Amino acid sequence: QVQLSEFGGGLVQPGGSLTLGCTVSGSASSSLALGWFRQAPGKEREFVAAISRNGAQLYDTNSVKGRFTIARDNAKNMMTLQMDNLQPDDTGVYYCATYSNSRYTYTASVAAWGQGTQVTVSS
Repeated sequence: QVQLSEFGGGLVQPGGSLTLGCTVSGSASSSLALGWFRQAPGKEREFVAAISRNGAQLYDTNSVKGRFTIARDNAKNMMTLQMDNLQPDDTGVYYCATYSNSRYTYTASVAAWGQGTQVTVSS
């Protein structure tokens, strides 16, 4: 069974940067595609980015592409999300996830979730 644990959230001013991390434990963790989702207050959980076991990246084009960078280190069983030029609309709880299929943008494709880490962008 795969377990996920996020870290690195916090409070940042608009225009600032933050790096989130996610540790992955369990069988065959390095062979799994991994992703990030976020949920703002009062809104549905939405896709942010995903990365295949070989490093191929997918981003939500409208909201984060060009500002966020997803990466993984299979040797350390860890994934990161570098977030630059953060804006108030980026505020929310960020979750890392593993998938049961390759439809990475859908929450229904998620096999396991982390507990989430809060990101707040405010002056």
